[in-house]
Amino acid sequence: MRVGQGFDAHRLVPGRPLWLGGVEIPFERGLEGHSDGDVLLHAAASALLGALGLGDLGSHFPSSDERLRGASSRGILERVAERMRAAGYRIGNLDATLIAEVPRLAPFRERMQAELASLVGAPPGSVNLKLTSTDRLGALGRAEGIAALCAVLLTREPAEGGA
Repeated sequence: MRVGQGFDAHRLVPGRPLWLGGVEIPFERGLEGHSDGDVLLHAAASALLGALGLGDLGSHFPSSDERLRGASSRGILERVAERMRAAGYRIGNLDATLIAEVPRLAPFRERMQAELASLVGAPPGSVNLKLTSTDRLGALGRAEGIAALCAVLLTREPAEGGA
């Protein structure tokens, strides 16, 4: 078994769509970033890289790479999940938390959770997503940005043909 954890945070800015968990959320601001800024998918990819002992997200997907400008974070997470499978691992469980004062995310929680499970190739019951705020404490509480935390447990894929 391997365990990894990830974190990401981005500032909310006007003029960008808001992507969280691979789902477009209707809101007047989106997350600033070199890619689409999806903090939930970035935290999940970071957790997977950590569990695999492969460093951090910026080492694999640097903001200096112009090919990644505006890229969908879905593709980033799918590429990391492919590396996980190639190394012989699968998701045991993934637990994530989105921290946001705005917008109201509860109506989108199940869609984000299902999308996250699909992107990493995990059974839906093995992925959990929690939503919280900071009760107006700090930059996140002032609705200046959104953050995400993720923890993942990887287990070895069973060998072909059984044990």
